[in-house]
Amino acid sequence: MLLLSPLFLLAALAVKWDDGGPVLYAQDRVGKNFRSFRLLKFRSMAPGSERSGVLTAPSDSRITRVGRVLRKYKLDELPQLWNVLQGDMQLVGPRPEVARYVERFRERYAILLRQPPGITDPASLAYRHEEQCFQAGAIEQQYLARILPDKLRLSLEYQRRRNFFSDLAILLHTVAGLIPFAKLFRRHNPAPADARTMPSARH
Repeated sequence: MLLLSPLFLLAALAVKWDDGGPVLYAQDRVGKNFRSFRLLKFRSMAPGSERSGVLTAPSDSRITRVGRVLRKYKLDELPQLWNVLQGDMQLVGPRPEVARYVERFRERYAILLRQPPGITDPASLAYRHEEQCFQAGAIEQQYLARILPDKLRLSLEYQRRRNFFSDLAILLHTVAGLIPFAKLFRRHNPAPADARTMPSARH
């Protein structure tokens, strides 16, 4: 967190500058052994947006200008490192959910929540841009019928075979997702012609 403190500061200033609202957003999530805790994020939506639903639709009008950038590079998730320090979360583990969704799949969560939920895992990587998976219509029904069951399947499969090295691989794979952030600087430092012809790596 000390190393990332400049990024924390820039994100906080950007959120505050954008609309003058709160910098952080806190929401009750279900943690280890079904205990509730307050998950932290940099606020990426207009204040009070949660009253109209907790899921994000494609091109959701509630997302602020700065929020779109934070979400694109997952920078809105950075405050969850504080949740990790508090012991409510771990770096690698299934994403924590709101209580009403956990109750719908309680048997599966009973296995997953023997340990604290995490910031990232294979399901998080597979659904990195989850909002793009929704079609027009009732997104909560789509989430409960299709997306969340698949995320739980991926998390349960990983839970059965995880070890230190697989967790390390997940963390590296997650960080690799921030590589597109470097595109912001390429216009000022164009690559040599031979480098531009090489295929780019994607996670």
